[in-house]
Amino acid sequence: MLTPVAASASKDPAGPTPAVDSSIGDEGIGGLSVETVQYGSHRRQTMDVWWTPDGQERPGIFLIHGGWWSSGDKRYMKEITRGYAELGYTVFNLNYRLSGDAAWPAQRTDALAAIAAARKHADRWAFDAGNYVLVGFSAGGHIAAAVGTYGDGVNGLKGVVGLSPIISPLLAYKDGAKAVDPNKRRLRTAAIKLAGGCAPKGKCSRVWASMEVAWHASRKDAPMLAIHSQNEFVPPVQSQLLKRTLGQVGVGVTVFSMPGTNHSSPLFRQPGVAERVQAWIAARIG
Repeated sequence: MLTPVAASASKDPAGPTPAVDSSIGDEGIGGLSVETVQYGSHRRQTMDVWWTPDGQERPGIFLIHGGWWSSGDKRYMKEITRGYAELGYTVFNLNYRLSGDAAWPAQRTDALAAIAAARKHADRWAFDAGNYVLVGFSAGGHIAAAVGTYGDGVNGLKGVVGLSPIISPLLAYKDGAKAVDPNKRRLRTAAIKLAGGCAPKGKCSRVWASMEVAWHASRKDAPMLAIHSQNEFVPPVQSQLLKRTLGQVGVGVTVFSMPGTNHSSPLFRQPGVAERVQAWIAARIG
């Protein structure tokens, strides 16, 4: 399902066609089109699409915001979305059901549904459906990486970028048990909420296993770039776990560490980080 937000759908039996948001003039975005569409029935299952309507098929970037799985919104990703659109990509900026709306794996399911909707309607947005990457921040990095290791490869997915990605909620659960850092304690609580409110034992062990990105590594998974601060509350060891398991099946993972404690978006804004991410993306999708 793909329907416009605050706009009427067409009567086309092949499916509803979203209406273009014509209010983008005050955005000051020359040559770009923007619209918001709904890819599912829940109010959070929406995405903003930014593209260049010149008839040229372009590679895609899917952005997934962070927020402890329980908060955050795509509107906070607007500046980054615009930046990638101005570089010539078709950009999909996602919202998804939060942990207060539904437990895991709803968040991964939503990301996969948004990708499927974008690929189905690729012609509308001049999107090359066989050539795209995911970029996720913190909890969004967990969702992006989980898509990257879903099944035995996702069609068209050429890479995953994580800024402070939470690769192992189990490790976060353990680290937060006796942590002095309040963010580590908060992350432990957030992981429990994501799992439906239960600890990783007994009947809940299965959902926790599903949340562990590295446990689902397979040879057709997407390569990954993970960037952490050396002393942040989601440490580089999180992504080193994935580097080890994906490496065993021949999939490359690059883990890069920056000095300091910056996490997620503040980390992305550090000098050189956005450029490193862009260079990695360009090497994979052009």
